[in-house]
Amino acid sequence: MANLIKEFKSFIYKGNAIDMAVGIIVGSVMTGLVNSLVSDVLMPPIGLLIGGVDFSGLFIILAGGEPGAHYATVAAANAAGATTMNLGNLLNAFVSFLITMFAIFLFVKIVNKTRDKAAVTTRTCPYCQSTISMSATKCPYCCSALKAETVKAAEESDLKRGIKNLTKAAKGTISKITVKSKK
Repeated sequence: MANLIKEFKSFIYKGNAIDMAVGIIVGSVMTGLVNSLVSDVLMPPIGLLIGGVDFSGLFIILAGGEPGAHYATVAAANAAGATTMNLGNLLNAFVSFLITMFAIFLFVKIVNKTRDKAAVTTRTCPYCQSTISMSATKCPYCCSALKAETVKAAEESDLKRGIKNLTKAAKGTISKITVKSKK
């Protein structure tokens, strides 16, 4: 039992478990925001563009209700005892999904720009497709003779490079300003 508790503590204190918990909490908080964005901001103009259709009101009556009756809302149909297939809610959920995935894509793209690119130290053997060292002259798997390649050095991130360029440009401008002010 003590070993189980020790393993559980180790699991909880690892960064991955805590990161996952934070991600779930942030995701649940963002759900309300994305749902409001879709239903209150995006869907009304789209509905106007296609003739004033309110997507949340799109439904098909599967069974029940009064024969020949036309219901204005899902709630009215359900109140009359009809079973409905709510296509509008599905469409709203699909648009929410697309918006959420696009936001995650942009976030990951921005985060990746802030990361330095690691040095490339391995390559693929052209004969057996195994991963080998860049400096290898013979594949340890298939014994093919190879030319050694140079290791590609690590590169700094696009963000760091951009900040350095901006800093350099700003220093040049500041030195020009101070030189002109001394005259």
